[in-house]
Amino acid sequence: MSLKVKINLSLIFCLMFLVFINGCKKEKDAVGTDKELYDLSKATSGFVWYKNSSEFLTKSSGSGHPQSLLRTRYNSIAATQLDSLGKVKINASFPEGSLIVKELHDKANSIERYAILFKNSKSSDADAKGWVWGYINSKGGVVEAASQKGISCIGCHSQSDNIDYMLMNKYFP
Repeated sequence: MSLKVKINLSLIFCLMFLVFINGCKKEKDAVGTDKELYDLSKATSGFVWYKNSSEFLTKSSGSGHPQSLLRTRYNSIAATQLDSLGKVKINASFPEGSLIVKELHDKANSIERYAILFKNSKSSDADAKGWVWGYINSKGGVVEAASQKGISCIGCHSQSDNIDYMLMNKYFP
């Protein structure tokens, strides 16, 4: 192979590599509603853990999240819809101001992402049921913007046996 051909192939490879790298979806830093959800999700005081336990749960067969471990917590408003065992009450409807944060982990000591539901029907980012959906990495990068109204999430969260989009009782009875 001639030197000229090698140089041309190298240039083509480099251009393809740059196009590939620049074409990859990059997460944007949270702003607006996404920043509000991110800030809310980082606070931990005043929350109640699902089943009253901060122990990690292994990803369920019904999960669309890639992380292998999770924990779910409810703010004091959302916690009114949990029973004495810390499970979601049958036929619960979470009131306005409810905040539910699912911490998604690959290892027990580090959060990779937050999957967030915040009942705020007055928000322009709220879906038809009043929920604002957040999917944000642990460093504040937006995986899916709240303005998308949970479009990538609702399909799974609407499956049978959901309780106001909650699936914890179904997969972690």
